[in-house]
Amino acid sequence: MHPSWIRAPILESPHAFTTRAGGVSRGPYATLNLSLGVGDVPEHVAENRRRVLTAFGNPPSFGLDQVHGHRVVVAEGPGVAEGDGAVTDVPGLLLRVSTADCYPLLFEDPDTGAVGAAHAGWRGVAAGIVENLVGTMREAFGTEPARLRVAIGPGICGRCYQVGPEVARAVGGFAVPDPRAEGRFLLDLAAAIEARLRALGVRHLWRANRCTFEDEELFSYRRQGPHSGRMWGVIQRAL
Repeated sequence: MHPSWIRAPILESPHAFTTRAGGVSRGPYATLNLSLGVGDVPEHVAENRRRVLTAFGNPPSFGLDQVHGHRVVVAEGPGVAEGDGAVTDVPGLLLRVSTADCYPLLFEDPDTGAVGAAHAGWRGVAAGIVENLVGTMREAFGTEPARLRVAIGPGICGRCYQVGPEVARAVGGFAVPDPRAEGRFLLDLAAAIEARLRALGVRHLWRANRCTFEDEELFSYRRQGPHSGRMWGVIQRAL
């Protein structure tokens, strides 16, 4: 069985948002868990990763030790670095981010071929991960935000993302009171991300509009707990 994924018609670079389908993991990790840090059998994760990378021609890849922050790394070759965003213009290099309710964001500069990927949870969004990634692409590659293409992958939707008042304040303007729970709020994080992109001058946006909490074809930490698997958002600088 081959990995199953979501593609964004706005992007021309090789890319994917993976789903749960197409791997060998079992139990709560079934079947395409791509994380080694959630308790899954390492050999199963290795096979799942191999299947995804094989579909892209086994390219060199660059991943992130994600910390829910705003650091963006300019990737010049394969490896792993601490941060929540990466950009590159190295031909053939594949960038990957890991998610299970937070939003994976994929970026493409059609003029230079440079690409980027970000892991965007509420902390990262509040800290400026969106602004930092667009700014880093502009500084490193001369990317013009008006020409940039951005895909917002699956994540927890505004109907399901219940947060406290401190989170609602931190993100600002994108939360409404939850009628089911006094003192709690429903946060539309995807709308917050889109608003930040548009404020930066990004015009070309696409949203998957699939909620990880509602859709059992996707992993969700909120729905499954600490033994939830993880999905990847990947994008490759074309050769």
